[in-house]
Amino acid sequence: MTSETNPIWALVWTFGLMSLFAVGGANAAIPEMHRIAVDVRHWLTDKQFADVFAISQLSPGPNVLIVTLIGYEVAGFYGAFAATVAMCLPTALLAYGVSRLLRGTKGARWPALIQVSLVPLSIGLMGASALVVAQASDRTWPAVLLTLAAAVLAFATRLNPLWILLAGGVLGFAGIV
Repeated sequence: MTSETNPIWALVWTFGLMSLFAVGGANAAIPEMHRIAVDVRHWLTDKQFADVFAISQLSPGPNVLIVTLIGYEVAGFYGAFAATVAMCLPTALLAYGVSRLLRGTKGARWPALIQVSLVPLSIGLMGASALVVAQASDRTWPAVLLTLAAAVLAFATRLNPLWILLAGGVLGFAGIV
């Protein structure tokens, strides 16, 4: 069976490969998840992707929950399980292998250099994630302004982000955005 006829294999292949490039965690892979799930495979619409992202971020637990929700949308319970394992297992095995490799490098400078060089990459990927989610969810000018105001408030103040989320939720419930 090919991945075209079996959505489980498509999920495993997609998220298994993606997990190896998710430097900085699952949120760093959001742009690629969006591209594949919405534009390439048509598993979700922009709105569904934005909703799945919001639910995954509001739910307690790891950020990788978005993968579980995409898998569930594609193939139910088995899709959720397959996508989650595919996203977590290759990365876990790679991390285990790298940790074993680094155990023997006491005093070497190259592990620290690699780690320091991955920080800007992770930050850039997370910034791209924020942009993709904003583009997928902000379809009106009030929504764009709300997103920008929330970003400025979160950056410039010590206001608890839950208050910002609550304000956005109230404005959405009121039909303003």
